[in-house]
Amino acid sequence: MALSMAAVNNVTLPKLQSLNGIFAIFKKQGPTSADVLNTLKHKLLKEAGAVNQNPRKRKKQALKLGHGGTLDSNASGVLVVGIGEGTKMLTTMLAGSKKYTAVGELGKATDTLDSTGSVVQEMSYDHITREAFEEKLKEFIGEIMQVPPLYSALKKDGKRLSVLLKQGHKVEAKPARPVTVYNLSLQDFNPPLFTLDIECGGGFYVRSLVDDLGKALSSCAHVRELTRTKQGQFTLEEHVLREERWTFQDISQSLHPCPEPTSQQNNSKKGKPQGKPAQPSSGSASGDHNCNSTEGTSGDHND
Repeated sequence: MALSMAAVNNVTLPKLQSLNGIFAIFKKQGPTSADVLNTLKHKLLKEAGAVNQNPRKRKKQALKLGHGGTLDSNASGVLVVGIGEGTKMLTTMLAGSKKYTAVGELGKATDTLDSTGSVVQEMSYDHITREAFEEKLKEFIGEIMQVPPLYSALKKDGKRLSVLLKQGHKVEAKPARPVTVYNLSLQDFNPPLFTLDIECGGGFYVRSLVDDLGKALSSCAHVRELTRTKQGQFTLEEHVLREERWTFQDISQSLHPCPEPTSQQNNSKKGKPQGKPAQPSSGSASGDHNCNSTEGTSGDHND
């Protein structure tokens, strides 16, 4: 009689539920961040022999998962995940900068500001030299004002702007807001394509940067490819788990555990009125309530 995966690996649901902390996984291009989180959750529950949990029972989740910093479906790279009590750590643990590598294309603008959208404008780019490009980049370093893309994870009346647009609703652009660019460099220039390395703070959209850069160069541009190479202390080279390593053992070994609450924190909690507790992402939501909006478009949220 064949043994189940859970029996072979000695992984039980209580053992899985005992995991508390944050770790990083690799999000491939294609699925949304929420899709990736659901796949991860299904793999872990299957390993623990608990895949038949009733999906309608949302009050008490079999496994609490959330992610910090959405990546658009067209983007890939580092996606930080909180498990158990780790879902409450995402905001504080991701306070550091984020790094991206972006491939842009000059001469074409799209409605989503990336290659998933429809081309809405075409302009010449023959006049743009590498020197002019690098000189213009200097204007986008430091604290700058940036208008988020219409196709984004930002919300209006509780609904994502990207969803409202796809449903045919008219959506107004959000007002420009201050964002920080720590480093910005041109790695490759082969018109119409160019490659940027970007280090930025929270709430920054790479798609908006590339769109603004195209306009500043008297042309237009959109993002062809986007990879997040760092988020907080997690880097693409050192920390991310690829899909074949989405297992209890691998996650246990790479997990950054929750810090023990201090006595002061415990006392402050006791003194606070008990309101409705915040609900961590169950896997169907992106977990953006715990993090800065980021990469991506139709949904990256901070692309």
